[in-house]
Amino acid sequence: MSSRSYSNLLELTSDFPVVLPRSTRRLPRVMTEPGILSEVRDDDNATSVTSESASSMSQGDRCIIAANILPLIGEKKPEGWVFSFDTDSLLLQLKDGLPQDMEVLYVGSLKVDIEPSEQEDVASHLLENYKCVPVFLSVELRNRFYHGFCKQQLWPLFHYMLPLTPDHGGRFDRSQWQAYVSVNKSFSAKVMQVINPDDDYVWVHDYHLMLLPTFLRKKWSRVKLGFFLHSPFPSSEIYRTLPVRDEMLRALLNADVIGFHTFDYARHFLSCCRRILGLEYESKRGYIGLEYYGRTVSIKIMPVGIHMGKLQEHLGLPETQRKVIKLNEQFQGKAVLLGVDDMDIFKGIGLKLLAMEQLLKDHPELRGKVTMVQIANPARSYGRDVLEVQAEAYEMVERINRQYGGPGYEPVVLIGRHVPLSERIAYYTVAECCVVTAVRDGMNLIPYEYIVCRQGCTYPDDSINSSPRKSMLIVSEFIGCSPSLSGAVRVNPWNVDSLADALNMSITIPESEKQMRHEKHYRYVSTHDVAYWAQSFMGDLERTCRDHARRRSWGIGFGLSFRVMALDPNFRKLSPEHIASAYRRTSRRAVILDYDGTMMPQTSVDKTPSSAVLHTLDVLCSDPKNVVFIVSGRGRWILSDWFSSCKQLGLAAEHGYFYRWHGDAEWETSIPPADFSWKDVAEPVMQLYTETTDGSYIETKESALVWHHQEADLDFGSWQAKELLDHLESVLANEPVTVKSGQYIVEVKPQGVSKGVIAEKLLSSMVSQVITRGEAEAIEACDDNKVCLCVYAALVMYVG
Repeated sequence: MSSRSYSNLLELTSDFPVVLPRSTRRLPRVMTEPGILSEVRDDDNATSVTSESASSMSQGDRCIIAANILPLIGEKKPEGWVFSFDTDSLLLQLKDGLPQDMEVLYVGSLKVDIEPSEQEDVASHLLENYKCVPVFLSVELRNRFYHGFCKQQLWPLFHYMLPLTPDHGGRFDRSQWQAYVSVNKSFSAKVMQVINPDDDYVWVHDYHLMLLPTFLRKKWSRVKLGFFLHSPFPSSEIYRTLPVRDEMLRALLNADVIGFHTFDYARHFLSCCRRILGLEYESKRGYIGLEYYGRTVSIKIMPVGIHMGKLQEHLGLPETQRKVIKLNEQFQGKAVLLGVDDMDIFKGIGLKLLAMEQLLKDHPELRGKVTMVQIANPARSYGRDVLEVQAEAYEMVERINRQYGGPGYEPVVLIGRHVPLSERIAYYTVAECCVVTAVRDGMNLIPYEYIVCRQGCTYPDDSINSSPRKSMLIVSEFIGCSPSLSGAVRVNPWNVDSLADALNMSITIPESEKQMRHEKHYRYVSTHDVAYWAQSFMGDLERTCRDHARRRSWGIGFGLSFRVMALDPNFRKLSPEHIASAYRRTSRRAVILDYDGTMMPQTSVDKTPSSAVLHTLDVLCSDPKNVVFIVSGRGRWILSDWFSSCKQLGLAAEHGYFYRWHGDAEWETSIPPADFSWKDVAEPVMQLYTETTDGSYIETKESALVWHHQEADLDFGSWQAKELLDHLESVLANEPVTVKSGQYIVEVKPQGVSKGVIAEKLLSSMVSQVITRGEAEAIEACDDNKVCLCVYAALVMYVG
């Protein structure tokens, strides 16, 4: 099957070239009424956008925040639905980091089910009074979306749980995936109803809506779009087991900024992009950018913070103070170790209890002097694994209390209910140490809350002010907040003995050191709150989108493979009509063709030219006005065999070292015959790297040696290529050769050999035949290899 490039050449030989239809997409104008969009002509094939103005975030702009759940609490009363803001919601708290005059609009689903007959009234009420746009999902669709794909596929996988058995993580279910796609489309439809694409910012949150960037980018190539993942992102070894891995990655890459809590999560994402999609990234001036079809997707690493004002407000509430007094009396004379976790399989509650048991066993003197309070919030969804974790926790608590407890003393207090914030703050205030032993968690803000509560606040009640400004933290090294808390005791929760030692250290460490650790943590937490996080993310989003208004963009691909190709504002698409017109006007033409990737697909196994390719070349060569050359990296005898039927075709082999003007001519060299004794030095070095790099091989040419690693592991092959390049440059420093790296190759060849040299010889020959300047039209089709730039340079020099 012929490629598009050479099919265009065949059209040039006919009298009636094929004229391709051209269509453009008009972007909607600024909305004059909320929720009303002007007519949009969308086209999946091409979109061109130009403008002279640049975007900037300022007061008066609007941010649309899309998340699975709206920051609302709904309750059905006799008089109707009553809604209020959920002050615990991060989506509500992040407004503190946005400009005061920036309007914030929320798009998401509700925690409660609304009857279809009531949905229109509820939607109008929420938009008017709360700036919320609800997405109404049927119970069946929501179950397949949230409890199905999100909780049975993405959530376990992102927490490093592979679906090894049907009961362990769950097998991939195509119907659940379709529900996930459908829900993301529903969210995009709601965003499209209210967005002003030229001015609004869109901030998408978490793994529930990972496809949303594609649906929005497909509609508007210039939409200013950010995404933040609040869960871990797994290593490429784990992620690549996902059957829809490509679709999910490409969807995220349609965002302008992708945010992660930690460097590890970002590193894993970049590794997946490299190993699965073959994309490269670079770090420049403190920013990480990933190049994707001409667009730079910014990678943001910024752990989220807490809302300081809310905690400090609750610290001073009378009910909080009363609870603090009560807890101080209850645990008088005892060091309190506190754990606050959801009851699920990743929180490591069982490991924490085992460490407490080991502590009491190893240190009998601590019995009666230390108590662990474990607050176990009810699980968000119950499965067999959660029920097993819960049963195990209660059994372990009973065993520890039976063995090490006594009259008036319980070593472990397990609270298996929802604990209100004011009560939780009271427990934070009295605890000597906060222990977080999750085996995998996205961020976990419990340590931050604990630090702020231990700092206390300026209220007159002695029960609050008497709390010393000191604290101790024991945190798992597998949670997102661990890198930010440099004064915490980091532990591997799977090592129970080490965890027990950390518990003992938290009790026996000098008070002065507790105070220093606390001060260090409090400085960080108080200056890196949720407002700082939101402000930083939006700042990066504004910076990344600054050139949106002036760049030219084309949408390519269908469905979830859609992406936007961004090009320089001065770029103009070369039309077949323009080529055909220039072709017919000229009296002499130079047609310079690459072979692999242009005349034959790179992915083709059989590289032999098809009969259609040979026929096209014969037609081009039969025109006396044409001089047709194929410039290839392949050997001269292979090219001679493949194109023996094309007698008038010029060939250049091994990137121009050998060439001949037509089929009956002798092969010549573009430079004086070279000494190839350097091969005796270079080949053993290449052989050494071949033996240690599975999938690599050496291609021996008459004039060059090429080390290929496209079949090797992507990362290891690249590392080895860099090492090989340095090694060869060192040992061949005094030889008349060029050592260069290319796309999955390292090549050694004589100096002065390139495709550009052949282009110069061809055009020089045409000039010598008294072809005046401007009468020769050079038409070149080549692949995306950077070596073809030298051919363009030669063309520019001769034809302007």
